[in-house]
Formats: sequence, structure tokens, C-alpha cells
Amino acid sequence: MKRSAIRRSRKLSSLIWYTILGLISLVALLPILYMLANSFMGAEEIRKYYGAIFGDGGNAAMSFHMIPDAATLDGYYQMLLRRPDYLMKFWNSLFLTGSIVAGQVIVSCISAYGFAKFRFPLREPIFFLFIVLMMMPYQVTLVSNYIVLDQMKLIGSYAAIILPGIFGAFGIFLMRQVVASVPDDIIEAAKLDGANHMRILFCVVLPQCKAGIASLIILSFIDNWNMVEQPLVFLKDASRYPLSIFLSSVNTSEPGLAFACGVLSMGIVLLLFLFFEEELVTGIEYVNFK
Repeated sequence: MKRSAIRRSRKLSSLIWYTILGLISLVALLPILYMLANSFMGAEEIRKYYGAIFGDGGNAAMSFHMIPDAATLDGYYQMLLRRPDYLMKFWNSLFLTGSIVAGQVIVSCISAYGFAKFRFPLREPIFFLFIVLMMMPYQVTLVSNYIVLDQMKLIGSYAAIILPGIFGAFGIFLMRQVVASVPDDIIEAAKLDGANHMRILFCVVLPQCKAGIASLIILSFIDNWNMVEQPLVFLKDASRYPLSIFLSSVNTSEPGLAFACGVLSMGIVLLLFLFFEEELVTGIEYVNFK
């Protein structure tokens, strides 16, 4: 009887916890589900329910509207086929983000190997400076970056955004912690076999850091996919803006496309997370302050 009561108590406790976690998950997913459902609304229906927000009339008191009155793909049709400028902004975002992520992975892995496995003067103070830079908001260095890039005649080009992003401090910090977890014995064995440092890095160290690299790719992609200040300051031509900048003008000028463009912007990040969720969790577990 006592064991049966204990089992019932445990089942009840588990049921309560699962219910609480389910409600928290629902609250977290609600904005995504809300945007996805409303992306199938037509322009007139959006004006009807959200006109007060977009400054286009509509209901004086906005009500929560989750399910479209008449589902339509007109928003996606307009965005992908009739108005290619929105899709071009998506490709601009993909090019900028992909270039920054690829460069940051290369620079971070090489720098991390140096910080983790080499002994040189002022190694710890220099790495501490990287941590300080990582903690500073990007806006703090925006003016100095602009001055340097202007002297290099890069203002107005994509290089003005890509180059500072490649040398981000967070990637070096993250990969240094991951590379530090690789046993030194493996590196010493590779040296005895005649391998140089570049071969050790790419053939011995990095294959054991796949989870950390995947984490860096995901986190860096999300960070740069949502960039706002850099394109506004460094790019002069609005046609070269990424989708993250263009979403604000979509919300005000084309309310019928607002939700569809939001789904387009959000979709690639969700897919990236779903495909590499396990690697992201495993990679973050490596991070420690050795």
C-alpha cells in the first residue's frame, strides 16, 4: 500500500510538472504560432483587425485574432513573386550572415588554438581584453569602427559589415574554451608523428570540436541575421539593406506582407536550430572558465 501511494504521488507530481512546463512552452511558442497563423491572412483582413497598429483605420480596439477568417497565400505570393525586392533583401541577409559566419569560424578556430595551446607573454591579459570586448554593446565601438572603415574607403560596401563581424570577440572566447578541452596528450602524439601546427589544428583538434563549431555557427548566425545598426550606419544604398532592416518599412507601408516577411525571416533560423539542436547543446556544455 505504501509503495502504491508513493507511485501515485510521483505520477501526480510528474503530471503537475509536465503541465507547468507545457504551459510555459505554449507561452514561449505563442508569438511564433501567432505570426505563422496570421501570415495566411489577406491584406484587407489585416487592416480590419490591426489597422489601429498600422495607422490604417480598422477596429478602434484591437482584438486577439489567431485564426484567419479566410486563409490565403496572397502574402507569400506577393512577397516571393510579385514583389521580388522583399526576396532580394532575404538574399542580402543570407549573403552578409553567411560571409560573417564563415569568416568568424576560421578566425576563431585559429585564434582559439593559439590561446588554448600556446604559452606566450601576456596571454591571459589579452584574452581578458577579449572578454571585456565581448561584454561591451556593439554601439560603444560603432563610431570608432566607422572612422576606421571610412579611412579604408569601405563605407557603403558589404565589406564594412563583414570585416568587423569576422573578428568578433565572442567566437574567439567560445572556441578557446572548446579547444582547451582537447587533451594535450593527443597534440603531443601528433607532434611526435611529425605533424605541424596547421595539420594538428585541422586534422586533430577541430574534428574533436565539431559540437563547439556548430554552436558557434548557430549563435553567430542568429546574432548577425538580426543586425540593425551596422547596415543603417555603414551602407548608403537602401537597396542593399538586409531583411532585418526592411521589416520595419514593411510593417508600416505593406501590412499585408508584414506577417509573411516575418515568417521568412524567422524560418531559416528555426530550421538551423532544429537541424543542429543537439550540437548546440553539446557545444555549450564545453564552455567553462579554465
